Amino acid sequence: MVSSHVFAGVGGYYANKQTGLAGVFRRAGEGGGWKHALSELEVFTIFVHPRDPALVFAGTADGVYRSTDRGENFRRADFPDRGVQVWSFLHDDADPKVMLAGGSPVSVYRSEDGGASWKRMPDPQLPVHAKMPFSCRVMRFARHPRRRGEIFAVLEVSGVMRSTDGGEHWSDCSTDLLRLAEREPRLRSKLLSDTEAEGMLDGHAVCTSSADPDSIIIAVRMGLFRSEDQGSSWQDMRVDRFSPFTYGRDIKVSPQDPNTLYACLSVAAASKDGALYRSQDLGKTWQRFDKVTPHGTLMSVGLHHGDARQVYFAARYGEVFGTQDGGESWLEMPLPQGVQHIYALACG
Repeated sequence: MVSSHVFAGVGGYYANKQTGLAGVFRRAGEGGGWKHALSELEVFTIFVHPRDPALVFAGTADGVYRSTDRGENFRRADFPDRGVQVWSFLHDDADPKVMLAGGSPVSVYRSEDGGASWKRMPDPQLPVHAKMPFSCRVMRFARHPRRRGEIFAVLEVSGVMRSTDGGEHWSDCSTDLLRLAEREPRLRSKLLSDTEAEGMLDGHAVCTSSADPDSIIIAVRMGLFRSEDQGSSWQDMRVDRFSPFTYGRDIKVSPQDPNTLYACLSVAAASKDGALYRSQDLGKTWQRFDKVTPHGTLMSVGLHHGDARQVYFAARYGEVFGTQDGGESWLEMPLPQGVQHIYALACG
């Protein structure tokens, strides 16, 4: 097995109402206990740089924290704003020193020195599609496999946005998501906002694949959806044909096989059930991949960039599971008592 570490980013559902252990937890893939590597700050995303596993980034309730020693220690990066939650990272394959970070309230930051320092990009200036009791956030980025400057991002809760100039400017790609909710009663969901399109706008993850470079796949509350025209129109992938769970929280492409996707599917944001599904044909069909029994909404899947056999995933209330032999056997790696909400998982 390729040497690795597993990282969990932990927060509270609403920071002002919940207490409990938060931050970054780190564990050697070979075994042992969890180390609380970054404490006293909620963490919403965790990212191991695919070109250099010594570089690990945590998106926190106060900007970007960075480790240069494989997550042993974290220090706050030179980040221009205080109190900005960071929910996502994106690296640039063509220039590994270039990175983006996505914030809440909706904001985009850029680094050109491997994440040591950051500058704020222009405001995306997107329409507000749903009024929620929390600030909208940039949940995940995905880059077009062939057009370096073309980037997509999903927003919670405001659909999808697209940039064609590396993140300087953004356009809204949510019109057809609103239309789908209007046309299809089964795609309507209103929990906290002023619109029944809330569920379609509740974006959690986005991915692109070199096997189908013009296709964008998003994971939202109402399932998995695909666009083949830069977000102008969206099609329901109807994951309900294969899974009893349709709440999409994460979707990632295998670093080793561009036809293989992994998706975290559950019942709802705060549920007691879920499963990790895998597709080996770019989402045409799906099979349950895990062989365990999670007791919470699946939040994140972590894929190892150097070893396709290593796959880890996290359920909301402190459970982490992993396979190191391609799904034949599974490990249970629960986080310490007191952890309430895992948001993100990464390995490398």
